[in-house]
Amino acid sequence: MAMWQGAMDNRGFQQGSFSSFQSSSSDEDLMDIPGTAMDFSLRDDVPPLDREIEGNKSYNGGGIGSSNRIMDFLEEPIPGVGTYDDFNTIDWVREKSRDRDRHREITNKSKESTWALIHSVSDAFSGWLLMLLIGLLSGSLAGLIDISAHWMTDLKEGICTGGFWFNHEHCCWNSEHVTFEDRDKCPEWNSWSQLIINTDEGAFAYIVNYFMYVLWALLFAFLAVSLVKVFAPYACGSGIPEIKTILSGFIIRGYLGKWTLVIKTITLVLAVSSGLSLGKEGPLVHVACCCGNILCHCFNKYRKNEAKRREVLSAAAAAGVSVAFGAPIGGVLFSLEEVSYYFPLKTLWRSFFAALVAAFTLRSINPFGNSRLVLFYVEFHTPWHLFELVPFILLGIFGGLWGALFIRTNIAWCRKRKTTQLGKYPVIEVLIVTAITAILAFPNEYTRMSTSELISELFNDCGLLDSSKLCDYENRFNTSKGGELPDRPAGVGVYSAMWQLALTLILKIVITIFTFGMKIPSGLFIPSMAVGAIAGRLLGVGMEQLAYYHHDWTIFNSWCSQGADCITPGLYAMVGAAACLGGVTRMTVSLVVIMFELTGGLEYIVPLMAAAMTSKWVADALGREGIYDAHIRLNGYPFLEAKEEFAHKTLAMDVMKPRRNDPLLTVLTQDSMTVEDVETIISETTYSGFPVVVSRESQRLVGFVLRRDLIISIENARKKQDGVVSTSIIYFTEHSPPMPPYTPPTLKLRNILDLSPFTVTDLTPMEIVVDIFRKLGLRQCLVTHNGRLLGIITKKDVLKHIAQMANQDPDSILFN
Repeated sequence: MAMWQGAMDNRGFQQGSFSSFQSSSSDEDLMDIPGTAMDFSLRDDVPPLDREIEGNKSYNGGGIGSSNRIMDFLEEPIPGVGTYDDFNTIDWVREKSRDRDRHREITNKSKESTWALIHSVSDAFSGWLLMLLIGLLSGSLAGLIDISAHWMTDLKEGICTGGFWFNHEHCCWNSEHVTFEDRDKCPEWNSWSQLIINTDEGAFAYIVNYFMYVLWALLFAFLAVSLVKVFAPYACGSGIPEIKTILSGFIIRGYLGKWTLVIKTITLVLAVSSGLSLGKEGPLVHVACCCGNILCHCFNKYRKNEAKRREVLSAAAAAGVSVAFGAPIGGVLFSLEEVSYYFPLKTLWRSFFAALVAAFTLRSINPFGNSRLVLFYVEFHTPWHLFELVPFILLGIFGGLWGALFIRTNIAWCRKRKTTQLGKYPVIEVLIVTAITAILAFPNEYTRMSTSELISELFNDCGLLDSSKLCDYENRFNTSKGGELPDRPAGVGVYSAMWQLALTLILKIVITIFTFGMKIPSGLFIPSMAVGAIAGRLLGVGMEQLAYYHHDWTIFNSWCSQGADCITPGLYAMVGAAACLGGVTRMTVSLVVIMFELTGGLEYIVPLMAAAMTSKWVADALGREGIYDAHIRLNGYPFLEAKEEFAHKTLAMDVMKPRRNDPLLTVLTQDSMTVEDVETIISETTYSGFPVVVSRESQRLVGFVLRRDLIISIENARKKQDGVVSTSIIYFTEHSPPMPPYTPPTLKLRNILDLSPFTVTDLTPMEIVVDIFRKLGLRQCLVTHNGRLLGIITKKDVLKHIAQMANQDPDSILFN
């Protein structure tokens, strides 16, 4: 708060104090923009400024006998001043300036005493401590979600009589009556038909199991949507579009609050367990960011500064991906590439630390019992060959086409939901989609199992002991040299699995379109990976059989001899998963690293890169936006995309308010308006702030004051200071203006005035203005002509102009 305290007025406050206020943040200028520093030399039409009267040390500005009647009540910071209203954008420049002033004050005081030095060290260490706490809490919650979701998913099919808290796998682990071949069957695990009618055979038992599966799915989905609707509406969806918007500087109160965290954690387990085509990985990013935001309140440094808090949230997002995929490095890159708006080097280090702690915590919990952080961790040992880049690129094309198709259809459905009666009945919508999904999923073993288990099955490299239908090859025990299994002809089980997977692919493609965006926690990572993994496994088996039966073809004979292990279908599944996920999200670098960390094989980076880049190129050719950016635009969030170039030749005067024939810009004067005048302007307008000028005639700019700060300061003055009435003069100058005797006390509000608002001239190209808004995170910029105030451009105006230039509806930008 050094910036505020440095400008405090008292009887001895004179010229030296003003210069110290001006220089308090001059050593770390963010950007030098022409027009931001305005030197108002005196003119005939300009009333006297402060410096003309500074020479008179006895000047009191209040008329005869009124030296004690100047109301400067800002000797201590007022609660609420400098904060922001809901659905408003933060001022990054002001927040960073305040943090520098705070840091400078702590550094200066650390030289005065040992206690101040300890405080300085603790302040520097607090960021790392916060990262440690975020990692521990995120990892613990992720482990809890994984264990609970695994148990409740199995609950739809049966229960363990040896202990109801065991899932199917753990139940049979503890059994003494199980063989390796039938390791999924044990007397302790009973299906619902065994419990209800004492048999697991016959049509009636199948119907009972079918009915219980659908019933449990509907119950879980109903509980999830009801909890979200009643207790935490912000807990729905994946949360990543909103987090991207929040990290860009937007305020959404409650979105990262404690109720959202509790309800999202509970309902995420319920939603995943219901069998809907959704994943928990995206919502885990939201959960981790909730942890980060809540823990920020334990540290003044982050509680009181919105820009610093967003650095913490960037690191929390990295921790979320780290526990979602067991990929700490991929999590850091995901935060950098996909969600973060401002990502300094310090945040990179802290993100890495938070991701490391989160992954270590989850590994300690070991939720899957396989000493891995994810259910579908795999290791491949067969090298890939150059010719295989062709099918890998084909998978990339498929991923790009699927991504573009999904985005268009899902956005169209979500728009229909928002603009029709459908959006008024979220519970009914969730129950209908759940019922359809469960009814269609149960007959097919690949849709009945959880999506994570399906991906694990598809990624799996068949071994001698695998009993899956996907590994049902003929001559399965004929091993080649080195103990590796050669390519073999597909058996009946493989062909059966192929058509079942084809049906699964169709169901996943269609049902995911209607599932993502419902009023329950729903991630898109896992469904997208499942679609790609199915397509990749189908192509991989096809390539494997082609190489087996036609190994003498030119494309195979140079590297694939008879009896050799040439093709790995699981690798194709992995590449397909990466391609489809990239097509939907448009991730590249972070996606490849996440998939690499999943497999632990450096040699497969090139296939993953080829598929990811092809997927992005194809998807970008059909539509520039990824799914998260599309949902940001659909919801009208004020998000300035840094990746897109503004190529139009418009000027600042074409965008600023007011336009021609509009009412004049609402301004405050520096020393001639009463409290009543200011309160009237506040009540008659909805603007977030007001420019302050020397006079209405001169329109010479003095600064900019926020509406919220004005309201709080005036209310505080009325409560705490005697004599402040509606006719009291408000002034923003260094000294009170000359007043007649016996007038009400004046009210000084200079300390809530931004003396260095960003300004541009009316002829500044809009491409420069857009760059300024993007790179400095501005919420408004004032427009001048020859030093006189002409108008104002807000972030909302910039977004509306960009939408208009792109032939989109400018009124789709909903928020201030």
